[in-house]
Amino acid sequence: MGNATRFIQKSLARKLIFGLLLLAIPIFILSLGIVFQQSRRHIRKEATERVISMLSATATRIHRYMSMVETATEANAWKAKEHMQPDSILEYTRRIVALNSNVSGCSITPEPYTFPQYGRYFSAYTIRQGDSIVTVREGEYEYYDKSWYKKPKRLGKSCWTDPFDDFNEGTLSATEIISSYSKPLYTDNGQFIGVISCDLSMQRLADIINAELPYPNAYFTLSGEDGRYYVRPDSARLADDTPSLVCSQQVPNTQWSLTLVCPESDILKNYNRLTYILVPLVVIGLLLILILCHQIVTIAVRPLNRLLNMSQSIAAGEYDQQIPYTRKYDAVGLLQNSFAKMQASLNRHVSDIRQANTVAKQRNEDLKRANEMVEEAIRQKTAFIQSVSHQIRTPLNIVVGFANVLSDNDLPTEEVKDITDMVEYNAMALSRMALMLYDSSDTGLSEELGSHSNEEVRCNDLARESIARTRARFPDISIRFETSLPDSCSIHTNRLYLTRTLLELLYNAAKYSDREHISLRLSQADDMVRFVLEDKGPGIPETYRRQMFEFFTKVSDFSEGLGLGLPLSKRHITNLGGDLTLDTGYREGCRLIITLPL
Repeated sequence: MGNATRFIQKSLARKLIFGLLLLAIPIFILSLGIVFQQSRRHIRKEATERVISMLSATATRIHRYMSMVETATEANAWKAKEHMQPDSILEYTRRIVALNSNVSGCSITPEPYTFPQYGRYFSAYTIRQGDSIVTVREGEYEYYDKSWYKKPKRLGKSCWTDPFDDFNEGTLSATEIISSYSKPLYTDNGQFIGVISCDLSMQRLADIINAELPYPNAYFTLSGEDGRYYVRPDSARLADDTPSLVCSQQVPNTQWSLTLVCPESDILKNYNRLTYILVPLVVIGLLLILILCHQIVTIAVRPLNRLLNMSQSIAAGEYDQQIPYTRKYDAVGLLQNSFAKMQASLNRHVSDIRQANTVAKQRNEDLKRANEMVEEAIRQKTAFIQSVSHQIRTPLNIVVGFANVLSDNDLPTEEVKDITDMVEYNAMALSRMALMLYDSSDTGLSEELGSHSNEEVRCNDLARESIARTRARFPDISIRFETSLPDSCSIHTNRLYLTRTLLELLYNAAKYSDREHISLRLSQADDMVRFVLEDKGPGIPETYRRQMFEFFTKVSDFSEGLGLGLPLSKRHITNLGGDLTLDTGYREGCRLIITLPL
C-alpha cells in the first residue's frame, strides 16, 4: 500500500488521475442505477406513443380507403338519379366497379314497381370476381329488407352498414364478408326513388389494417358497436391473458372501433436484455472513466506541448504557424501569450515582405501586359500603314501612268475618254480613302459635326441621290428602291454623315454582291426611320461579324480597303442618335439596317 502511494505521489499526472477516479466512479455507478430504473418507464412511454401513432396512422389508412368508396358512390349517385332506366343503371354499376379498384361490388336498387315490366323486384348489381367484372339483374328476393337498403332509407342520408355475408342471397353474390356504403336517391321534389351502394371487401380492409405492426406479436381488431369482431386474429391469441398494452380508436364516419394490442413481452424485450449486459456495461464504463481521466490530464498539459511544437516550427522557418492567445492567467497562459505576441510581430514583418513581393509581381504583370499592348499597337500601325500604302499606291500608279500616256501621245477620242474615266475612278478612290482617314480623326469628327448638324433631309430624296451616285460609279449595277414613306417625310440630321454612310454601304454591296439583287427599302417603325440595304452574295463571314465594326479590321490582310468603312458608318449613325446593325438571321447575302429617330 505504501509503495502504491509513493508511486502515485511521484507524478502530478497520476495524482490527478487518481483524484478524478475517486470522484467519477461513485457518480457513474449511481447514475447507471438511476438510468436503469427509469428506462422501464421511458420504454413504456415510448411504446405507448408508438402504439398510438401506429393506431392513428392505420385509422387514417382505413378512412382513406373507405373515403375512396364513398367518393365513388357520391360522384355517381346523380347519374343514377337522372337516368333511372334499367339499361342505364346496369351500365353505371359496371362503370363504377371498373373505374374504382377499391370497390368490390356496386348495386343500384329502385323502389318496388319502379319498372312495371319487371314487376316488384329490380336491382342492378356488379361484382368483381378476380380479374373479371360481372353485371346482372339481381334475382327476386326481398333485398328491400336488407340493411344496405333499409338503413339509408330510414336515416335519409348516406351511411355505412355493418359487415355482412350475402353469399347465396341472389343471382350474383359476394363470396366474402363485405360492408356497403349506401346513399338514398331522391327526385328533385324530394321523393325517395331507390338506393345506390358500393361494397367494401373486409378482407381487403384486414390486409390494410395488418400491413404494418409495431411489434412482432402485436395485432389489430376491428369491432362493431355491438362488440362483434369484424377483423381479429386467431382465437388462441384472443384467449391469451399475457399482460398487454391496449389502445382503441373509433374509425371516422362509423361506429366501428379499431384496437391495437401489444404484449408487454414485446415492448420490454430490449429492456430485459439490458439486465444481461449490465455487468459488462459497468466494466466498460469503468474503463471509459479511466481513459477519460487520462485524456483530461493529457489535455491539461497539452498547451505546453503545443507551445513547444509551435516554437520549434517557427524556429525551423515555418512563419505561418499561428500561436493562439489564451485567457488563462497561470504561468502557462502568460507564457503562451508572450510567444503569441512575438510570433504576431514576426508575422507582420514577413507579411510586409510578401506584400512587397506581390506588388512587385503585379507591376511586372502590368508592365508585361502594357508591353504586349504596345507591341500589338505597333503591329496594327505597321499593318495599317502597309495597307494604306498598298491601297493608295495602286490607284495612284494608275493615275500617274495614264496622265503620262495622255501627255505623251495623240490618242483617239474614244480611248482618251476611257483613260479619263479610269483616272477619274481611281482619283475618286483616292479621295474616298483620304476622306475616310480624315473622318477617323477627332479633328474631322468635330468640324463636320459642327458644320452639318441639324439639317432637314428628305429621306426618299437622299436615298435616290445615293443610288444615283452609286450607279454613276458602277454603271452595270442593278439597285431596287422601295419605300413606304411619303416623299415629304423628312428628318433633322447631319446630311453629310448620313450620305457617306449610305454610299459606303451601297459601294460595299456593289463590290461584294452579285450586283443584280441589291435593294434599298425605307420604312417607318414607331418613331424611327429604317434604311434596310440588302444584297445577295457571299455575305459577311460569321467569324468576322463580332469585330466588323472595329477600326482597322478587315476580313483578311489581302482584302480591299483600309478597314475603316463599316466602323466609320457605325460611328456616324451612332453620333446621329441611331444605330447600324447586321441582320444575322438573313442567310442569302448581307442585310444591314440603319435606324434613325424621326
